Amino acid sequence: MKDYLVKATAEGARIYALTSTELTAEVCRNHGCSHLASAALGRAMNGALLLAAMMKEEERITLRFAGDGPLGSVVADAEGNKVRGYVDNPNAFLPLKNGKLDVGGGVGQGNLVVTRFLANAEPFNGYCEITDGEIASDLTNYLYTSEQTPSSVALGVLVNPEGSIVASGGWFIQAMPGCSKEVLTTLENNVLTMPYVTELLNSDHTPEAIIGIITKGLQVDIKEKEPVEFACRCNRERVRGMLMGLPQEDLIEMEEDTTSEIHCQFCNKLYQFTPEEIGRIVDEKNA
Repeated sequence: MKDYLVKATAEGARIYALTSTELTAEVCRNHGCSHLASAALGRAMNGALLLAAMMKEEERITLRFAGDGPLGSVVADAEGNKVRGYVDNPNAFLPLKNGKLDVGGGVGQGNLVVTRFLANAEPFNGYCEITDGEIASDLTNYLYTSEQTPSSVALGVLVNPEGSIVASGGWFIQAMPGCSKEVLTTLENNVLTMPYVTELLNSDHTPEAIIGIITKGLQVDIKEKEPVEFACRCNRERVRGMLMGLPQEDLIEMEEDTTSEIHCQFCNKLYQFTPEEIGRIVDEKNA
């Protein structure tokens, strides 16, 4: 199990940690991401996976960092242990800042939109301003200001000079009802003295080992371990259903083209529809 997420509790606190190096490399390679775009997109996907781990089966979460930086929007969508994502401008570049990739500058100022797709309910949107564009601190701020849940999030993607993903992952801490101040103080002190998540992953620390560092001095209960992977929700039937929702005049215009191509932003797959297929969609709408 190379990419996986571990769920644990420690005396009234929820702690999750994951490693996602291979799936992050797959997604960034598929999108042709620059070093900067890889770091931003990988962090966003890690954050989406950690938040999705708290949700029920068949529920989904989408994170959209809509900033004014050169990356444009950074989007990650996770359901259970599956994640996908994209960045508007995968070739974006900025000089290093203090020797590190300037993800904050790449994202810029704007808004973070969190959409939760709950079972048997309308999607719920939450909003907050982007604090620094570094992704993890923005999610921490969102959880505290918009959902009133004191939490801490750490996310990281290590990209080597050649552009390959060396390490990717993150961790998440959230106080559950009844968690004592003493436990929170212990967790805070442990977090303040621990290395960056990419340093730990690059030195072969597993998610279990990372949880062990976070919870030093506390009793830990490992609840679950599950693989995580890239998976896109698109397929031909979904795309056809989307076309059915277009205005009839748009479909008639498409019918005049030799071939109509629909591009999935999340996986870069192209779906082609012939004029005859578009015509059948028009007929179905008329019927």
